[in-house]
This record gives sequence, structure tokens and C-alpha cells, in this order.
Amino acid sequence: MTKTGLAKAGRITPLIRAGLISGVVVAGLLFPLVALAGVGAKNGAGALQSMPEGLTEVPSAQTTYVYANDGKTLLTTFYEEHRKPTKIANMSPFITSAIVASEDTRFYEHNGVDAKGVARAFVANQQAGGVSQGASTLTMQYVRMALRDGARTPKEALEATEQTTARKLREMRLAIELEKHLSKADILERYLNSAYFGHRAYGIFAAAEVFFSKTPDDLSLTEAALLAGLVKAPSAYDPATNDQRAATDRRNYVIDQMVKINAITAAQGETAKKSRIRLKLTTPPNDCVSVPKKHNDWGFFCDYLRNWWMEQPAFGRSSQERLANLRRGGYKVVTTIDPKIQKSAMKHILAKEKKKSVYAHGEVVIEPGTGRIRAMAVNRKYSLDQTDNGEHSDRRKRDNFKGNYPNTVNPLLGGGDMAGYQAGSTFKIFTMLAALDEGMPLDTAFDAPQRYVTKYITAPGPATCGVHWCPKNSSASMTGRQTMWSGFGKSVNTYFVQLEQKVGAEKAVRMAERLGLKWRTEIDRTLAGPDHASGWGAFTLGVSDATPIEMANVFATLAAEGKYCEPLPVRMINTRDGTSLTYRGKKVAGPRCRQALRPEVAQAATDAARCVTGYGAAEGSCGGWETSPMVYATLNRPVAGKSGTTDSNRSAWFCGFTPQLAAAAFVADPDNPENTVGTSRGTISKFTVAETLKDALKGQPKEKFNPPPPELVHGSP
Repeated sequence: MTKTGLAKAGRITPLIRAGLISGVVVAGLLFPLVALAGVGAKNGAGALQSMPEGLTEVPSAQTTYVYANDGKTLLTTFYEEHRKPTKIANMSPFITSAIVASEDTRFYEHNGVDAKGVARAFVANQQAGGVSQGASTLTMQYVRMALRDGARTPKEALEATEQTTARKLREMRLAIELEKHLSKADILERYLNSAYFGHRAYGIFAAAEVFFSKTPDDLSLTEAALLAGLVKAPSAYDPATNDQRAATDRRNYVIDQMVKINAITAAQGETAKKSRIRLKLTTPPNDCVSVPKKHNDWGFFCDYLRNWWMEQPAFGRSSQERLANLRRGGYKVVTTIDPKIQKSAMKHILAKEKKKSVYAHGEVVIEPGTGRIRAMAVNRKYSLDQTDNGEHSDRRKRDNFKGNYPNTVNPLLGGGDMAGYQAGSTFKIFTMLAALDEGMPLDTAFDAPQRYVTKYITAPGPATCGVHWCPKNSSASMTGRQTMWSGFGKSVNTYFVQLEQKVGAEKAVRMAERLGLKWRTEIDRTLAGPDHASGWGAFTLGVSDATPIEMANVFATLAAEGKYCEPLPVRMINTRDGTSLTYRGKKVAGPRCRQALRPEVAQAATDAARCVTGYGAAEGSCGGWETSPMVYATLNRPVAGKSGTTDSNRSAWFCGFTPQLAAAAFVADPDNPENTVGTSRGTISKFTVAETLKDALKGQPKEKFNPPPPELVHGSP
């Protein structure tokens, strides 16, 4: 008889529903029974028989709980109606007896409709000349809640709650049929999980948490009586916002009723009524701005999770429907964030750049082979309140805008509409991978002058020679014959533009796309397009924007020997019934991987990237020095990576990886990309990555990289 279906995002909006909630139970109690009696006994019986028998029960909105990777540390919750279903066995017996005493003392005697109650209410209303009593049983009230919650339109919601004879007859019919198929305990359990208690608390679990900071099984007699009394009129009897006299009187009425039905003794009742109301209010977190204050940095990861969720077809047909399902679906989401790694990242970031700095310093840590995001940290506070933020670093905007520091909700690490930051020489990895993928070995050599005139045509500027782009090296010590090992380890610009010319700039661009980069600015989309990519010579020097999460994942792909996995913020997603969520036969929270590079190509690139960190290559010479020797010196385990700075030091990056973890850190001004970070900040990303990886890998084995095959070292014989 009872029909159950999935909740739809198209259900009546919470605002309209909330406007009806407070009147739902009251309307039942104040129903004009004179009209019902006027139908006549014979006609009334016929009307009842003509009413529908089946009650379609749509699952109520439930709270989604989001945890860290341990499945226990709560990050936040998402809800429209804070509700968590609870079995009646896990409810205090005081609350079940209190709700019966308060709302339907003959609950265990009637079959869904209380004939005596109807007659009594009819007489009382006739004598009063108006409505003074109602006759809705708990079963009828539950039917009304189910009809209200299942409403797809405002019209259906009004029909479920309006004071009409037809509505009352419909409730009676459905209540009688419901009691044929459900036990009294089942009905009571459903009622207590559906009732509204005020303060956005739907159901007894939320009510116990909001008013007393406890679970339903721990409710005392006085607490249960107070909550049961709220159902009739949550606002009128609210002990948290109103004078507590009304709430006390209502509570004591419920206690007296509990005595009358022999749920408690008279002595218990007298003692209980003398007790003062003692609340311990809790406001359950809701959305990313409500992460725990002492872990405010979790907000940026939470924001990434929410944006990721809104892109997944498993959760709905549109971003709005997906967000509604997050807030109503009652999921248990175990994320990938590791609080210990996150704490370490924040410690090292804040040691170098405080939250009140105009410069954002952030880091992302990803697990190779799964794409799981272990940390997302930045020197900012996740908050909408910009009242005390510093002035904007772009003088042209200071009159109209505050700076983004220290408070912001901008996705500074990736996700949403974040374009990212120019990543400088870290982009040389794409040129090298494209060359290796084409079969060019690591010992491919070029003479690298201080300045090189390329074939690429460009507009006049400081890096042009006539009409040609002619970049230079950052140091004269880079001049000379270089290979991929030394060219990458020293970050020799004029070596890499020659390598790019040989393999083709378009192939470097397509390699970046293959490894997950997306073009979010108009100029990047244009230059990466089929008509311009082959002429985008400056691409190898990192003039395009990228996000830290993208760059961390590029190097995680190398660590996984070419296995690319989408950045993933979830480890497990269970539906409200406890089963793992699947979509098209696959677990939604499962890694999404593909072999983006041949393993030997990734191994060869890793060997060159070892030169950068001071760890040294397995198969070739790094040329005597490197750009980031402090990384291996700090970490003291096999590590590879790439540093990157842009023209005029507008940003400074380091991407590093071991076989177990990969990380990318940056420093830049998100408000004003033209604002230079200065040479003093050129190395902080290197130390942040090295120190974070050292903490994260403490006690773990020092795994080694696999060396590249001979054909990609010296070429085929």
C-alpha cells in the first residue's frame, strides 16, 4: 500500500514549506468539524469510501554529513531541513509517551480515526459557536505531513493543509488504510521523524541536538515533555527566543497528560513540573562557511567538494538539482582530506606568509594513482565577512573593492570559476613530456645561448627581436650545451624553446590538456585553439594560467608512472539507506583513472625532474647544479619536481613528488596578477612542499622511482 520514491529537486521549495509547517498541526486541531458533521452520516461514509486508499510517501529531506578521510571527523553538514531519521528503539521512552500524551491520548485504541474524539470535538465546537477543539489523531497528522512533504507544487501543499471537508476526509481515509499496514510503533516512529520542532529542527534527532545537544535516547522526562509541547506551535512555545513561561506551561500540560495516561506517576509529574527549563542550544553547521572555527582552513576544501558535486551527473540533471540533492539527500560523505597533512600544510604556509598578507600562499597535496586530495591549504580565512579586510592591491579598484585578505571564499586553490595563476617554468614539463612521447631521448642536446631567436612570430615587446620571439635565460651560467636532465634541472629557457620548436608547440599544449589542464581565460582558449597552438611558443615558459590542484595532479601522474586520475575529493558516498552510491554501474566515489602516458615516458620525465631537487638522476648528468636543492636536503628521500617563476616574479611555484604523494605550492596576488611577489618569496613554495611531504611521509618507507628504459635515455641503437 505504502509507496516510496526518490525525493525530487522539483519538490515545493523550503521557504513555502516552512510557511506551512507551523500551521500543519494546528490546522488539524482546529478543523471545523461542524462542516464534517454537516455532510451527514450516510454521505460521510460514502465520501470516505470514495477517497484514495494509497499514501505515496516521499522520503523526507535529510541532512548530509561530510567527514574527513577517517570517517569520524565532521567537516560540516548540508541541509534545507535538518533531519536525521532515528529508530524508535533509539528514542527515549519519555519522548514517545510524551508525544502520545500531548497529541493523541487514545492513539493505541483507535484505528487511525478517533470516533470519540470527533464526537467530542463536534459537541465542543457547537457549544463554543466556533472552533475550540480538533480531532486529528497522530496517524492523521502524519498523513498530513507526508502529503505536505510529497507536494510537488505550492497548490498541492495548500491542498494538503487547507481547512476543508475534502482534505479532512482524505486524511481520515488514508489514516485508516495506513493503520492496516503499519504498526503503531512504525507510525509513531515516522511521526517523530517528520514533526517540526522549530529552529530548523525536523524530527526528534535534530530537536534533541538543537535544544539539548544530545541524542534522542538520552532525553529526560522534562526535556521530552518540552519537545513534545513544541509540535503544536513551535514559535509560540519556543523556549530559546520567547519568555519561558509559555514553554513551561505547555511542558507542564504535557507532563499532566503523561500522568493521565499512566506513562509516569503523579509523583514523577510533580517533581518534573518543578524543574526549570535548561537548554543547551546547538546550531548544527550548514554548508562550507560553518566548518569548525578552529579548522576554518577546511572551508576551501569543502568549497571544492561542493563545486565538484555540482558537476557530477550522478546527483541530478542540473547543477541546481545536484545542490538540492546534497542538501536534502541524507548522504554520508567521507572525503579524502587528511586532517594531519592539512594541519602540517597550514603550519608551514603560515610560517612563511601570514593570513593578513596581500599575497596568497597555498598548497595542494594529492595521492598518485587515485587522485585523492589529501590537503588544500592557503593563508586565508574562509569567510564571507570582508568588513576588516585590507585594501585592494590594485590602486584602480581600491575605491570600490576590498582586498581578498584575510577573509575570502574565492576558490584560490582550484574549482569553481577559478582561472588560476601563471605557473612559469613548471610548464616545461609539458614540452619535455611531448618530446619524450615522440621518442626523443633524455640526452637530446642543444646549445643554449643566453638569448635565442625563435621561429615564433610575436608582437613587439621586450622579448622580441624584430618580429620574432627571443627569450633569454635568467642566468648566464645556463649558457652551454644542455640535455633534458640539465636543461630541466637548471630550468634553461633557451634549451626548452628549442625542444619545443623540434616537437611542436601544439603537441606541448595538447599534452597539458591530456594531463588535465583547462583553459579558463579568453586569451588562453584562443591561443590553445587549433588555429594558434602551433605558434604559441611562449607556452613552454608558463604564460598560461593553471590552478594548484591541476599542477599537483600533473606531477601525481608522473609519480603514478603515467596513470592520470581525476582530482577526487571523496573516498566514500553512502546513500540514506547505507549503500554505496553508484552511477552507471560504478561507484561515484571510486578513482577515475586512465593511462595518459606510457610508463616509460613518465619514468624518463621523472629522471630529469630528479635533477631539479638535488636528488640526482639515475641515468644522466644534471650539469653540476640545480634550482631547488633544498627540497631533497629537507626531505631526505627520493623526490622529483619543478620550480617556476614568471616574468618580474609575479608568481613563484614549486611542484614536487615522491612515489607516494605529490604537492604543488604557489605564492601570488589573486587580486592583482601584475603585483610582483619579489625575489624574497622565490623559494618559499619549495620549502613548503618539502616540509609538508616530510611530515606526511614520516614513518613510511622511502620508496624509489623506477629508472627509464634505455631507448628513452640515449635513444634506440
